[in-house]
Amino acid sequence: MDRIETEMEVGQERRYFARPKICQFCADKHLAIDYKQIDVLQRFITEEGKIRPRRQTGTCAKHQRQLANAVKRARHIGLLPFTGKDWDQDR
Repeated sequence: MDRIETEMEVGQERRYFARPKICQFCADKHLAIDYKQIDVLQRFITEEGKIRPRRQTGTCAKHQRQLANAVKRARHIGLLPFTGKDWDQDR
């Protein structure tokens, strides 16, 4: 019985250790969040057009709010699409 339990414990070891993500905007003070910088904003948007969450990007709460507002402004003006690229082809 003990042998089976130890084999199960060995098989459940974590192989991947996630390193802590640091906010890019806190680390580099010269990098600004602006709705006109499409190349910066596109890194924080998924293929479907959704804003990536903090746990994926590693941004802090302050910069995530600024980033979301900048993406929404760019969408409203027409610099970024509201949906992904392949949405029109499915219709």
